[in-house]
Amino acid sequence: MAQLQDLEVGQVVAERELAFTRETLVRYAGASGDFNPIHYRDDVAEAVGLPGVLAHGMLTMGAAVQPVVDWAGPGRVLDYQVRFTRPVVVDPEAGAALRVVATVGKVEEGTARIDLTVTAGEQTVLGKAQVVVATDR
Repeated sequence: MAQLQDLEVGQVVAERELAFTRETLVRYAGASGDFNPIHYRDDVAEAVGLPGVLAHGMLTMGAAVQPVVDWAGPGRVLDYQVRFTRPVVVDPEAGAALRVVATVGKVEEGTARIDLTVTAGEQTVLGKAQVVVATDR
């Protein structure tokens, strides 16, 4: 973890490309117990007006914060919040590609707010995604 004096607002601290496949969704469903068929059946997703099978929101949220956890180190995340702005559609063959960019948004005594930009294609899928990390441990 960089020291507090080393962090500057606007500094990119982590970037990652993530890939979700239908297999990713099945594995997550098994781990989480969320077997809603919109996460694995195209016909059900279409029947309820969705553009296709969607990634679980908590899967997207959890995967998006991992680059910050890896950068900051264990036990440093104090708070994490997001707004779900768009669903992540997972194509049966191409899957879904997400891009995460973590940028320092604010530096305070002992903490830093890291702002996440999470996109699928050209669309932001998580809004106001912010992670507060401890910088003085």
